[in-house]
Amino acid sequence: MKKEDLCKSIFEVAHLEGTFKLRSGQISNEYFDKYLFESNPEILKAIAKHLAKQIPEGTEVLAGLEMGGIPIATALSIETGIPVVFVRKKAKEYGTCKLAEGMDFRNKKVCIIEDVVTTGGQILLSAEDLIGFGAKLENVLCVIERNPEGRKKLKESGLELKALFTMDELKEHK
Repeated sequence: MKKEDLCKSIFEVAHLEGTFKLRSGQISNEYFDKYLFESNPEILKAIAKHLAKQIPEGTEVLAGLEMGGIPIATALSIETGIPVVFVRKKAKEYGTCKLAEGMDFRNKKVCIIEDVVTTGGQILLSAEDLIGFGAKLENVLCVIERNPEGRKKLKESGLELKALFTMDELKEHK
């Protein structure tokens, strides 16, 4: 699937019209449901093919953030052969008590994978946790950059963001 066709497909599948209450409490007549494109195998496969080209050279581990980054990171792992870890928002309090499930990522070059970046808040929290457990971390990849504020905050913390699309690009393909 060509990149511009992918852009159009993501918008067509995930853009909903109706009445929706947003996290902020505001009411909106449109909503973007990212899980609708993440759960579509054809779109997810195309995302992995295009996003794989943006993985920084030397990346040893992909870190999919709970919950939306996990399917993207898994598809990228299958596409590239790079191992993946699944990063929780909070370490589980039972069993292994791990923050990240999967292989040992200590002293490895890790790239965070997220679906949509708005403010970058959860990425910064997860990055701090991953670094605290020994990850070498400089890069973040996402499918959609919703707001440039997130990119700015990540850059201020020493993280480089690469996005497959911006929200404006998706809206251009209505």
